[in-house]
Amino acid sequence: MAVIKKRRASKNKMRKAIRKQLGYIRRNLRHIEQLAAGVGLKSLSRKQYRNMLVISEVFRQQALMYESKDHRISGRIVSISQPHIRPIVRGKAGTPVEFGMKISSANIDGYMFIDRCSWDPYNESGDLVMQAEKYRHRYGVYPESIHADQIYRTRGNRNWCKERGIRLSGPPLGRPPKDRGENRERKKLARQDELDRIAVEGTFGRAKRRYSMGRLMTKLAETSESQVAMIMLVMNLEKIRKDLFYVFIIAMLRSRKITKSHFPVVLGYGNMAA
Repeated sequence: MAVIKKRRASKNKMRKAIRKQLGYIRRNLRHIEQLAAGVGLKSLSRKQYRNMLVISEVFRQQALMYESKDHRISGRIVSISQPHIRPIVRGKAGTPVEFGMKISSANIDGYMFIDRCSWDPYNESGDLVMQAEKYRHRYGVYPESIHADQIYRTRGNRNWCKERGIRLSGPPLGRPPKDRGENRERKKLARQDELDRIAVEGTFGRAKRRYSMGRLMTKLAETSESQVAMIMLVMNLEKIRKDLFYVFIIAMLRSRKITKSHFPVVLGYGNMAA
C-alpha cells in the first residue's frame, strides 16, 4: 500500500514490493497444494478452480519477468476474470495501452464484414491478403481497389495487389513525378481515397457510440465475439432498411404517386431517422 500510494515509485522500491507480493502468493499456493494433497480439489467450485489456475499462471509470468528484469512476456494475463484479454500498445495520447478485441473488417458498399476477431495483439497488415481472398470468395472476383490505412501499405502487400491488378490506396513508392499536372492528379486521387476510407472509421465510431461496442459487458471471449457479430448484423440490417426505403421512394416517384411538394418532407424524415 505504501508503494501504491506513491505517485512515482522508484525502481528499487517497485521491485521490492513485487518481490514481497510474489513471496505472499508463493506461500499461499504452497499451502493450497498441501491442502489439495489431503482433501483434493473437488471441494472447489468450477469458478474457484478456474481462478486458481489463472492465478498460478499470472504468478509464473510475473516471477519470470521479475527474474529476467523484463516487462514483456507472451500471452500476458492482466485480468483474473477475463484471462483472454491482452494489452495492446497503441501509442495514443492519454491511453497508450488499450485492452480489448482487435477486429479486421471490410466495408463494401456500406455493409460491414467481419474477417477476423482476435484478443491477441498482432500487426493488421498481415490481414490484407486474407481479406482480399474473402472478397473474392464472396463475389467471385478481386476488388478493383482497396482503401486501407498506412499500416497496410507494406511492400509485400503492394506487390501482391500489383500482381493481381488491384489498386491499393495511398501514394506510390518513390519520388513524385516532375510533371505538375500528374503530381496534382496523384494528390487528388490520394485525397479521395482517404475520404472513401473514412467510411470504415465512421462505422466503428457509430458502433461504439450508438450500439455500445466500445464497452462490452460480457465476460467470456465467446459471448463478447457474439455480441460484436450481433452489433454488425444490426448495423447491416439498418443499412438494408435505408436502401429499401430509398428504393421505395424512387419507385413511388416514377409511378407519380408522390408529387414534388411531398419529396422534401419524406427526405426530412429519412434524415431524422439516420
